[in-house]
Amino acid sequence: MKNKIESQEDIQLLIRSFYDKVLKDEILSPFFSYVRNNRWEEHLKVLDIFWNNVLFYTGDYHGNPLEVHKTMHHFKKLQKKDFERWLKLFRETIDDLFEGEKAELAKQRALSIATIMQIKILENDDVKHFYS
Repeated sequence: MKNKIESQEDIQLLIRSFYDKVLKDEILSPFFSYVRNNRWEEHLKVLDIFWNNVLFYTGDYHGNPLEVHKTMHHFKKLQKKDFERWLKLFRETIDDLFEGEKAELAKQRALSIATIMQIKILENDDVKHFYS
C-alpha cells in the first residue's frame, strides 16, 4: 500500500522525485539548465510552497507561475509536447509514490495548471502569428 499525501514532507518527496525525472528527461531538462546551475535549491523550495498551497490551501505561496513561464517561453519556446511530457512525468511520479484523495487532487490540479498555461502561453502565440 502506498502512502497518502498528508504533509509538507510528502510534498517535498513528490517534488524532488519528480524533478529527478525531469532533469534526466531529454525534452524537459533543457528548460531547467539555468535554474539547475544557479538556484536549484531555491527553486525546489518555491515548488514545495506552491504545491503545499495547491493541496493544503496554506496561503503561503505568493508568486505568479504563469508570468514565470511566459518569461521562460520568451527565451526558450514551450510547445504542447513539453506540457504533455511534464504532465505525464508528474502523474507517473504521484502514482509511483502515493494514492488517495490528495494524490488525485494533485493530478487534477496539474492538469488544470498545464491546460491554463498552454492556453495563456501557446494560444497567445497563435493569435500573434495570425495577426502578423
